This record gives sequence, structure tokens and C-alpha cells, in this order.
Amino acid sequence: MAIWRFEDKVPQIGEGTFVAPTADVIGDVVIGKECYIGPGARIRGDYGKIIIGDGCSIQENVVIHARPDEVTKVGSRVTMGHGCILHNCIVENNVVIGMRAVVSDYVLLKEWAVVGEGAVISRGKTIKKGEIVVGVPARSVGNILDDDKKEIREELDRFKDKYIEMAHRHLVEGALERIE
Repeated sequence: MAIWRFEDKVPQIGEGTFVAPTADVIGDVVIGKECYIGPGARIRGDYGKIIIGDGCSIQENVVIHARPDEVTKVGSRVTMGHGCILHNCIVENNVVIGMRAVVSDYVLLKEWAVVGEGAVISRGKTIKKGEIVVGVPARSVGNILDDDKKEIREELDRFKDKYIEMAHRHLVEGALERIE
């Protein structure tokens, strides 16, 4: 793993968090416990601060950054799908961000929001609690907190637990070995 000090800023990585050998965590970054940081992920706290809660899944090639002297904040049990981008935004607990989605400056994703694959949420938007958004630009198509969506919430929780388990499995000595 590549954990980088930048000037006087040193990343803080929580207990039980796995950072893949090809991921980069740079500067003013705080990552909670039992997170999974996949290969190719880039978490850059070089001129802004990044705060990530516990039990998050930050999958392959995710990019997280913040504007100068500002903060990107991610709550706990957030899933960030392969290749998504978070820039200078706030993401509350239990949010799911689909593959290749873009969450731009000053966006607020409220708890249990779901961002579909490839969606683009433009500057300053607020996605309501449990709201499901898709498309470019992102638009609402429903709410995951409706009574009939209980099965979907349970499935999403199972996937969140799988990535916590994956972090633990990767941390076992000898589990991940480079084969030439």
C-alpha cells in the first residue's frame, strides 16, 4: 500500500482497514475502521481534507479529493462502486454510489441515498434521505425507504458486510501474494 505524507499531513488509517498495495492515500486523510480500499483507488488529501467513516467499501479506481482548505466527508457503511469520483462533497451513512458515478462539489448525499451507475450529480445538489437517482444529470426515480424496498435495503447491507469481511480476509498474512 502507498500511504503518503504530504508536507506535515500524515494519513490516519483505522484498525482492520485494508488498503490495496496499488492504492494511494495521500496527506490529510482520516479513514475509519474495517474499510476496504481497492486496487487503484486514490484518496488525495493534499490541499483539502478527506474524512471517511467505518466499514466503507472504496472499490477499484475510486477517486476522492477535496478543494483547497475544504473537506470531503464520507459517513460509515458507504459503498463506492468501481471507478466513481467524489469531489468536495458530503456523503452521509449507508449511501451507495454506483460504478463510474460522479459526485461533484458541494453535493450532499443524505443517509441511504442510492446513486445509480454512471450518474452525474452536479454542483450543490442535495439528494434526499433514501432517494434513488440515475442519469446525466442525475434525476430522482424513487425512494429506497418506501415500505416495499425493505428487501433491497437488506441486500445492500449484506454487500456492505461482504466488503468488511473482504478487508479482514486481505489483512491475513500471506492472503495476498504477488505471483511473478
